[in-house]
Amino acid sequence: MRQKVENQEINVSRRDLLSNASSAMSGAALFSLFNHDSAIASPQGLDYRLPTQKAKRVIYLFQSGGPPHLDTFDYKPHLKTVHGEEVPDSIFNGQRLTGMTAGQSSFPVAQSTFDFKQYGEGGAWITEAMPGLAKVADEICFIKSMHTEAINHDPAITFLQSGFQIAGRPSIGSWMSYGLGSENEDLPAFVSMLSGKGGQPLYDRLWGSGFLPSKHQGVRFRSGKDAVLYLNNPDGVSEAVRRKMLDYVNDLNRLRLAETGDLEIETRIAQYEMAYRMQSSVPELTDVSDEPERTFELYGKSAKKPGTYAYNALMARRLTERGVRFVQLFHRGWDTHNGLPNQLRDRCGDTDQATAGLLTDLKQRGLLKDTIVVWGGEFGRTVYCQGDLTAKNYGRDHHPRCFTMWVAGGGFRPGMTYGQTDDYGYNVAKDPVSVHDLHATILHQLGVDHERLTFKFQGRNYRLTDIHGSVVREILA
Repeated sequence: MRQKVENQEINVSRRDLLSNASSAMSGAALFSLFNHDSAIASPQGLDYRLPTQKAKRVIYLFQSGGPPHLDTFDYKPHLKTVHGEEVPDSIFNGQRLTGMTAGQSSFPVAQSTFDFKQYGEGGAWITEAMPGLAKVADEICFIKSMHTEAINHDPAITFLQSGFQIAGRPSIGSWMSYGLGSENEDLPAFVSMLSGKGGQPLYDRLWGSGFLPSKHQGVRFRSGKDAVLYLNNPDGVSEAVRRKMLDYVNDLNRLRLAETGDLEIETRIAQYEMAYRMQSSVPELTDVSDEPERTFELYGKSAKKPGTYAYNALMARRLTERGVRFVQLFHRGWDTHNGLPNQLRDRCGDTDQATAGLLTDLKQRGLLKDTIVVWGGEFGRTVYCQGDLTAKNYGRDHHPRCFTMWVAGGGFRPGMTYGQTDDYGYNVAKDPVSVHDLHATILHQLGVDHERLTFKFQGRNYRLTDIHGSVVREILA
């Protein structure tokens, strides 16, 4: 049997044609995902779009290492009265400790050395180390009753990013790209950026596509000469030569696609074309010289320097206003096992002004109303001291039982505090929110039913929230 592709004839056997028929139909379905003007349905044919959509995009400010909730947003005056005393067994209730403190003979309560005040009409408690966020408190919905399953960094970070502790699942940004596509043909739907030094390693799989088509993996923007690796043409290769080379390669890929029906070939063609367009769009995007001086007064002077958190926060705004669906910032260094007071001041110094500036900037431009901003780490920190407790110094171990995250914009209720922990900040006392609940709620605001956005892999329909998750409607406006 003979088949024509792009005016070229190739031989296709009847067996190949029949064996690839299902792949061809899958290719058509994938094409519909690329063309988001059409209705979207998950692979099993269920329409996963909700009739209402409050948000179009997400900026996820991930604070890697586990920010200490007791020193940032979860003010506990009771700790002043029991400072230095042993944490009661009734609070521990036989719960698991990490190997780093399980052998301690003493677990003394460590009150925070930071002063707290209430801010905004909502009366949110915020540490003195975050004066920037204090000014925008009424834009934020604080969730003080987050809890997670993992007690160590890598599985906990993986869980927050993919809904599963073991590597291999698609990241949340990849699910967004798969379900919603991009609003800009010249930029990827999902971008990640890193800042900070030390702390836990951050692997590419945290913004990877897992078993989704690789078109949906995040593109990492870097701080060096080239924001995206291998984007520029080699010396001596002109734009015209590059265009002709891509055309020839794409012709070969289309021939192979017709023979095999392999959807990754379709992805490869699309990615080559995206890379070609990004040769123009990325340099324009990353050149912040067109920003007025008031922008750098808002984000901080370090926003002029690539690789800083402030610069990445400014990039998040520039990407968002260009229609990028999901932007994720990872900032390292929040792992405060010892020397917490100094480390926390440093991390807040890195991030506080830029985070507040981002919220202010988005609101001024009318973008906050349909952009979800998420802030948080992989877990919280213990109320008891790790290591020696002194008048001015202490450390805190990993704590998955409760911690604080916050969301803003995108139809979330501003100026609100949701959930509550016990007097020791050790257990959730009211309105628990799981990682799956948070993911389900973010998807809901994006107009997606988290139970219906699925992808079939190895005979099973998978989703970001696995078999869990409920929308937390109390925090929605």
